[in-house]
Amino acid sequence: MNPQDRSEQGIYLSIVAPAHNEMENLPRLLGEIAAALASCAHPWEVIITDDASTDGTPSVLQDLRKKYSQLRVLSMRRRSGQTAAVDAGLRHARGTFVATLDADLQNDPADIPRLLNLLEAQPQQCGFVNGWRANRHDPWIRLVSTRIANRVRNWLTHEQIHDSGCGLRVFRRECIDRVKLFNGMHRFLPTLVKMEGYQVMEVPVNHRPRTAGKAKYGVLNRVFKALRDAFAVRWMQQRVLRYECREWER
Repeated sequence: MNPQDRSEQGIYLSIVAPAHNEMENLPRLLGEIAAALASCAHPWEVIITDDASTDGTPSVLQDLRKKYSQLRVLSMRRRSGQTAAVDAGLRHARGTFVATLDADLQNDPADIPRLLNLLEAQPQQCGFVNGWRANRHDPWIRLVSTRIANRVRNWLTHEQIHDSGCGLRVFRRECIDRVKLFNGMHRFLPTLVKMEGYQVMEVPVNHRPRTAGKAKYGVLNRVFKALRDAFAVRWMQQRVLRYECREWER
């Protein structure tokens, strides 16, 4: 679907959330999103990508579709991981603007209108507002490991992103049209967007402790994979194509 086709759908904001075994969190998530956008004057949609959940997530989503007309559901045929679930949602999004957030309720949907308003007020070249969990509510071991990972990631990629792993982001749809995600690369979206020539702004957002469901990442399966991915992004930065050309006039 090209950008013109999307705009013809009349959707202003698409909210994308990947979910795997989040049946307990999804009703509250949809309720909070609806409350946050109750005063929104433009059409919006929510896309939940069910990453082959093994709990009651599909049946919960079936019930939620009856309650929320804005809800669209994508089902992964097999467990494909968070990056694939995010990418599927992004490619199906019809909005002029897109927001992403995690389905575990640690991101606060009430922050979405604020980030959207900030982005709308920026020039076109500022295409991406990244959430920054300045006051995180996570176990101390995760806080320490994430801080170390962020510093190493920034050192390798020559970045100054405080929180590249925050799931809460709002951006212009066109700034990711040419971004191709590989496994694990959803954490590097701010850097990948910069490589496309757009500016990225970081904004502190609310962060909440997980109260239901189980975390999908531990220290080991997050830190070392993120380090490997940082080397891959550094390689891409060094080889990104940058050129200007014009066609001759007749």
